Amino acid sequence: MRRAKERSLRERLTAQLLAGSRARSPLEVVTRLLAVQGQDLRGARLAVRARSRGLSVTDLDRALTHERTVLITWVNRGTLHLVASEDYPWLHALTTPPLFTGNARRLAQEGVTRAAAERGVKTIERALADEGPLTRLQLRDRLDKARVRTKGQALVHLLMLASLRGIAVRGPIVGKQHAYALVRDWLGAPAPVDRDIALAELTRRYLAGHGPAGDRDLAQWAGLPLRDARAGLRAIATELHEREDGLVDLAARARAARMPPPRLLGVFDPLLLGWRSREPVIGANERSIIGGGLFRPFALVDGRAAATWSLSGGEVKLEPFARLAPDAAAALARDAKDVLRYLEEA
Repeated sequence: MRRAKERSLRERLTAQLLAGSRARSPLEVVTRLLAVQGQDLRGARLAVRARSRGLSVTDLDRALTHERTVLITWVNRGTLHLVASEDYPWLHALTTPPLFTGNARRLAQEGVTRAAAERGVKTIERALADEGPLTRLQLRDRLDKARVRTKGQALVHLLMLASLRGIAVRGPIVGKQHAYALVRDWLGAPAPVDRDIALAELTRRYLAGHGPAGDRDLAQWAGLPLRDARAGLRAIATELHEREDGLVDLAARARAARMPPPRLLGVFDPLLLGWRSREPVIGANERSIIGGGLFRPFALVDGRAAATWSLSGGEVKLEPFARLAPDAAAALARDAKDVLRYLEEA
């Protein structure tokens, strides 16, 4: 049993690009994982760093701003995600319909009426069409002038509504800020989406970056009903390998790599968000890493969480759960230097 769990963890780490070969571009990382949690831009940047080799933060910013190969928007569970631009149309069409109800409820809680929300979305669309990409603060100014409430979390949920409707996405970096762009200007008119084809692609791509996994893992990660997850698995049944532990994986999966060397992972790292259970990675340390809806940065040693870390005064500070072996501590110190190198241009 222990050996089987070890193998399963190695397979997932390999699928996640944390073990074995690492990516050579931000697009390669995002394409493999399909969607990377992106509400914290530094966290998304660090997720790319941990799964790639030889990149800096400017490579991701270039992909967002000039190459337009990746973007950030609300998909899946109603959270901002970093996705490939070519995946945006079908992923948006498939995963956003369940999010409108919650968005309307939150707008009402923030004191934004339906009429005001409609006026707000039109204001956002007009501003982006007339002025090009605008930052969140610039859009708040346009909404304030239109007398649409932006206090509290109202602004966030208005921007989310515009994004759910396929009007806006977070595209380029403008100065130090991530700006919103009009979808039709930034990406062009989207092609029609066949839902069944999209569901099969979602399942295939989820397993590519998260396998082995189960139907409930997929449903939770994508924010879709269990029946959709099961339909997706049926659609690609000939491509799957059913395992003795009840999980499935792509039949064409390459052999799992060895456990990765010690590495620092950022906030909201995808390794903690892809499956229903985080126990294989964090064990009994969940309260040290997760609290109040936040996922702290942590250190991975032998495939498992061994410490949390923070960045303060240009220095990485490690808080181990137990004494680290000298070689692991030395490896994390080297990786800390790479974190600073990677982020230095941010």
